[in-house]
Amino acid sequence: MTSIAQSQLETPSGKGAGDENFPVGSFLLPRALRPHVAVFYAFARAIDDIADNSALAPEDKIARLDAFERGVRGEHRGAGLEKAEAMRQSLLQTGITTQHCCDLVSAFKQDAVKGRYANWGELIDYCNRSAAPVGRYLLDLHGERTADYPPSDALCNALQVINHLQDCADDYATLNRVYIPEDYLRAEGLGVEILAERQGGPAFRRVLDRCLAELEPVLIEARRLPLVLKSRRLALESGAIVSLADRIAARLAKEDPIAGRVALSKPAFAATAALGVAQTLLRRAA
Repeated sequence: MTSIAQSQLETPSGKGAGDENFPVGSFLLPRALRPHVAVFYAFARAIDDIADNSALAPEDKIARLDAFERGVRGEHRGAGLEKAEAMRQSLLQTGITTQHCCDLVSAFKQDAVKGRYANWGELIDYCNRSAAPVGRYLLDLHGERTADYPPSDALCNALQVINHLQDCADDYATLNRVYIPEDYLRAEGLGVEILAERQGGPAFRRVLDRCLAELEPVLIEARRLPLVLKSRRLALESGAIVSLADRIAARLAKEDPIAGRVALSKPAFAATAALGVAQTLLRRAA
């Protein structure tokens, strides 16, 4: 690091697990594994905050993210890299590869320099590095099979796309990022400027419906995950998240995320998650 004091590498946003759309390391997971999940979340939160800091220049973000990647690989240590070092120690204890963390860094480096996605394929490529590694890490932590990565990838990618649709107006306003495929917008005669309007209108509704139609087979694959996992607790956590994803996707099919963020209230969140847990218990028993 040449231009950044190591002690100032992080740019915390103040967000925590309680601010996320979906459960992070909830009580459903085995108690012994929750500290490792917390370390992973802290690492991911730190690098995400760097990528989302609108006050940093792209090259500054990449330099900080490079330092975190070297830290988790064990190639660099020092003040400011405590979360990377904690992550490395956790990976060494659990025998999990550094690849999942490095994939996240790769995605967030991309966020530093890329603000538009030409098509659905580009978006999913990003999700494969910004979201899928989270599920793969959790599967590895629970000793699950790599053969079950596909439904895990599908669930994580679905969550990421749902989050992008929920936050489409805010991402454009604060970070000048648009994750909605540009070719979908162009097909309806729209530009990204629609995201600055007070409401989307019929043309944007068709764009949103097209995104949700692409998402449906991803959600279908994701629904397999709670049924194939060996860990009952991880299956229940996954079932809760699948239920939440389905509920928010259904809301997005009816509501306009430009007019206001589409999200569940705390009671609806809890009820939907509980329903997912109950459905998972019944399906696994059957």
